[in-house]
Amino acid sequence: MSTINFFKSPLFAVVGASADTSKFGYKVLDWYIRAGLPTTPINPKTETIASLKCVKSITDLENPANYSLSLIVPPAVTLEIIKQAKSIGIKNLWLQPGCENAEVYELLKRFDQENAGLNVILGGPCILVEGEYSLNQSRL
Repeated sequence: MSTINFFKSPLFAVVGASADTSKFGYKVLDWYIRAGLPTTPINPKTETIASLKCVKSITDLENPANYSLSLIVPPAVTLEIIKQAKSIGIKNLWLQPGCENAEVYELLKRFDQENAGLNVILGGPCILVEGEYSLNQSRL
């Protein structure tokens, strides 16, 4: 679980991005925008958020292995995103608080035993709190 390695990716995506400025899906996307990072919002119901073109799914990303993902979705959706990410070569995932449950931990434990090579940040650190420090450390 390395927040520094997370920021080594050239591209980023926010799964669960929202156009509602009061929701964390918007606040996390806005953090990436303010940090100047190339970011794609992922939302199956919206075409654009904050003037950025949305994609409906991580499977719609071009060259998905170049992305690190932030997830702001319910645990049931998190399970599917993790499986999809593994199958398309995405290695870095940051599960924002509230994305995980016991099933998510079990899946990640199984993938770890299979040496899936995933770098998953979970269990509490929020990118809104830890992101700036980790981003700066990744640039050293």
